[in-house]
This record gives sequence, C-alpha cells and structure tokens, in this order.
Amino acid sequence: MTNKEVIERLRSDEDYYGEFGQQFLSNSNIRTLLTNPADLRTPTPDNPNFKIGGYFHTKILEPDKLDAFKVIDATGRNTKKYKELAEGKVCLLKHEQENIELMVETMMSNDICRELIKPVLGTYEEPATTTLFGNKWKGKADIINHDEKLVIDLKTTGDITQFRWSASKFNYDSQAYIYKKLFNYDMVFVVIDKTTKQLGIFNCSDRFYETGEEKVIKASEVYDLFYKDKTFDKEQHTISKIL
Repeated sequence: MTNKEVIERLRSDEDYYGEFGQQFLSNSNIRTLLTNPADLRTPTPDNPNFKIGGYFHTKILEPDKLDAFKVIDATGRNTKKYKELAEGKVCLLKHEQENIELMVETMMSNDICRELIKPVLGTYEEPATTTLFGNKWKGKADIINHDEKLVIDLKTTGDITQFRWSASKFNYDSQAYIYKKLFNYDMVFVVIDKTTKQLGIFNCSDRFYETGEEKVIKASEVYDLFYKDKTFDKEQHTISKIL
C-alpha cells in the first residue's frame, strides 16, 4: 500500500485501533512495553475515565459522532437501573455527561484555548506514520494548528496542579516526542480540571522531549527483544535491579 492509502485507512477508528493498525506501535503501547512487554496487544478493559475523555474529545472535535455514546440517567454504576440498561458495558452517567458539557463550554469560552483548538487553518483527528529506531509508529493528532505550527492535544485531569507529574506518569512526554516526529510541529497540551474547571496550557520543554525520546528508545529495544529476536525465550526473562 502507498503511504496515502495507509493514512486513509487509519482515519477509520476501526482500522486505527483494530488489526490493521496493530502493525504499528503507538504511544499507548509505551507503558506496556516498559512494564509488562509480554502483555502487548492485550485489549485494555474499558473504564469510566476512558468514556469521559472520549466524550469530551468527541464533543469538541467530532460532535456528529456523539450518538455512539450511551448515557444512562442513574446515580451510579452499581445501581439496578444502570446494570439493566448498560448490558455489561461501560456507559456514561447523565451527571457525567452534564459535567463534560460544562467542561467543553468552559474551554471553548476561553479565547486562547478556542483559538488554539479552532484555528483558521486546522486539521482534526489526523493520522500519520513514521519509522523510529527501526520500528513503525503511528499517531492521530487531536488538532494540527497550521496557523501556529503546533500539534494540540486535549486532556482532562483530576488535579491540574499535579499535571506536570501526571504528564510523566501517563507518558505524555513520549507522546510529545512521537507526535513531533510524526507531524514536524511542537506539541501543546490544552488541559481542563474535571472538578475545578481550571484551564491549563502546557508547552513542552526540551527536557520533556528528551525524556520522551528515552522512553521510546527503551520501548523499541524491548519490542525488538520480545517480538523480533527469534532466539529470545520470554519464559526465561527476569527483571534484574539493584536495590
């Protein structure tokens, strides 16, 4: 396939997250490769935070797809009503949806955030691929702001005062490094606190990109060992550290 044909297929969520997309590594694989590489490609169980983040992104970037989210008017996920209507799936609660709507309104009412998110020249949910350290990688940018030459990524957080710490914990540094390589623009995180509704704009320092690169290098080495080295016996692998 040509690169153009690959990109067109990756525009589809089914292909991006499905079997076709699994020929590429992505930032979502970093944590597994660095902590439990034998578990790579194991589907991640759905959870409420994924649903909240997904609805938030979709409301801003692809509002025509909101019908994909099932919303249940129940007080909690342990209630009889929720369990009957959810049918074993993770669904949004009505009060969560209302909070997300308020978060979106807050973010889009801010002049700086709105101009970053809705530029005159902008592309949304744009996929790209590249080769890093001998492996194929993919990514899908929330927003490519061609006016400012930036990749904008939307994040929700439980505590915006701790975002610098959580950015490292959740491997946003490796995401920034990968996306800079994919799109040739610097990355900016536009963040909202789910509780206080405080807004944050977080630029990436050189050190942030460097720690991201270090993680990608390490993840690539682990991937090569576990999945490309035919002589490697996973059952004989041990973690060796000095305490």
